[in-house]
Amino acid sequence: MSYPSLPTDLSPTTIKSVEMQSEVREFFGWKESDDHDSALRLISTVEDSGVQSWARHNRLVSLSKLYRRLIIRKASVAVMGAAIEPAEVLLALEEPVLFVSADGATGVFSELPSSKSEMAWSRLACVVSDADGGVGTLEAVRRSVPIVLHAHGHNEKDWFSLIEEARNQSDPPELILTHQTPISIPGMHNPGGFTDGDRAVSLLLSLGVRKDRMSLLGTSTELVGRWSGFTHEETKMEKLRWMARSLAIHGFEVGS
Repeated sequence: MSYPSLPTDLSPTTIKSVEMQSEVREFFGWKESDDHDSALRLISTVEDSGVQSWARHNRLVSLSKLYRRLIIRKASVAVMGAAIEPAEVLLALEEPVLFVSADGATGVFSELPSSKSEMAWSRLACVVSDADGGVGTLEAVRRSVPIVLHAHGHNEKDWFSLIEEARNQSDPPELILTHQTPISIPGMHNPGGFTDGDRAVSLLLSLGVRKDRMSLLGTSTELVGRWSGFTHEETKMEKLRWMARSLAIHGFEVGS
């Protein structure tokens, strides 16, 4: 059995997924320069942190470890969105599934029976986060779950707080860094996508996870999921519509 070569860069599987990021910026009136500046400050903060596992060459090791867990084990992968409910997790746990969480969606594990909660945590491959996921994301950090940490122009305070929390752990979580600009940034990746959920899908596809091995749990365009971070509801609903467009690029349809 042959597998794709170990990744050194999470190149998008379609350029449309990156081009859409520019469309989103134009729609909301955001500046690409702000996204770029936040990304540069994030990578500088991480690499100046003194955390050995966050050194650039070790972040590539972390990427390879994530690849091996998701690809070579050939498990199904469930992407957990902010509207996820305990029943969905319990049903997924009946199969040999691995979870990838969109930011604070891991908060749902706290509502499971203790044994099921620990089982779910053990199957969590990584959290894809722009650092505003609240208690669910912080619990993942404290459990040393790998974090795919994203920089954009409006989240510097959030990612800085997460970095400070993480570096103070006895066993800091491994980090993989992403950004949302068309400019190549050494040590960071842009697999495409916009929200944590559709960026998680873009990440998995870039790693080589087949679409038919993925499922979307707790993903809705009709309501703001209760595991979303603090947000303005009207703006969040617009973001969810963009999320659906991003997922559609990869052939995923999102229901209510």
